[in-house]
Amino acid sequence: MCTQEVASLIVGMHAPDGFLDPSVAAAMAIVAAIVLGKALRASEVELGDRRVPLAGVCAAFIFAAQMVNFPVASGTTGHLLGGALAAILLGPWVGSLVVAIVVVVQALVFADGGLTALGYNTVNMAVVPAFAGWALFRGFRRLLPRNVGGVVGAGALAAGVSVVLSSMAFSLQWLFGATAPVAFDTVFGAMVGVHVLIGVGEAVITGLVVAAVMASRPDLVVGAADLSPTQLAGQRRVANRTFAIGAVLVALVLATAISQFAAGDPDGLERVAEDTGFADTAEAQPFAGGLFADYATRGLDNEGLSLAVAGSTGVLLTLTVGWGMASAQRRLRPAPSPRP
Repeated sequence: MCTQEVASLIVGMHAPDGFLDPSVAAAMAIVAAIVLGKALRASEVELGDRRVPLAGVCAAFIFAAQMVNFPVASGTTGHLLGGALAAILLGPWVGSLVVAIVVVVQALVFADGGLTALGYNTVNMAVVPAFAGWALFRGFRRLLPRNVGGVVGAGALAAGVSVVLSSMAFSLQWLFGATAPVAFDTVFGAMVGVHVLIGVGEAVITGLVVAAVMASRPDLVVGAADLSPTQLAGQRRVANRTFAIGAVLVALVLATAISQFAAGDPDGLERVAEDTGFADTAEAQPFAGGLFADYATRGLDNEGLSLAVAGSTGVLLTLTVGWGMASAQRRLRPAPSPRP
């Protein structure tokens, strides 16, 4: 398989089929299913009426942001993972579900990430960043001032470290499920090294997004639920509908316009796979010939328009699925017990 063909199979932490042994892939699928099953039950209680739209727009924003690769070193790029961001906004259970929705839509509709790799892609991109990011966020909150700035700073730091932990998770999976004769320490060192740099970008983006939400709807941020009205006195609140529409418009701009200028160099996992010699183990995705495969619209010759149509479709699809999931879980919430 030539380098160009390999590159089309790997996008960032979206691992293709074939990178890990089937037994490890199956084990990670079981882990992902157990965690997400628990998350579905937990979300019935955790989701408030006001946060239902946020779940949808968060999924749409993360999808759009993952289309925008930024340079982190010579010949290497990165993009937002979003697990820590979703956890800070929605809590780790709902946050992991939101990112899992993005990962599944990317695999099934855009041929981004393998189907047998869905288990470990979900673990590495949704479960680990959301729960590790939340734990780190809570720890940093104890060290930083108990105010809006502390929430933003803790969110940025937690997000940056969560990316490194995600890369470590893949490295450990490689230890038990390697499909090429590449040593664990080689993969571990390369993964951590490049994702430390990507983590800086993740921290900046997460900090900016958390700051924007705190400036407009701080009451929606689960990670700031402990702040008193006095500490939030300077934060103006916009209407829920205005906030949701504005967030969706930002996501659409990212997916249709900003993504046109995304860096084209290999992303983190792709770079490591090429440099350490296991890129050739990647297998073609069954949906590689689909309508929106590789974030291009089949039948549209104009490259910019093709990307814009695919990107806007992804934003609206993840928005619909995320909002629908949250609405369904909210309706399934157990009714409060009547008072005696």
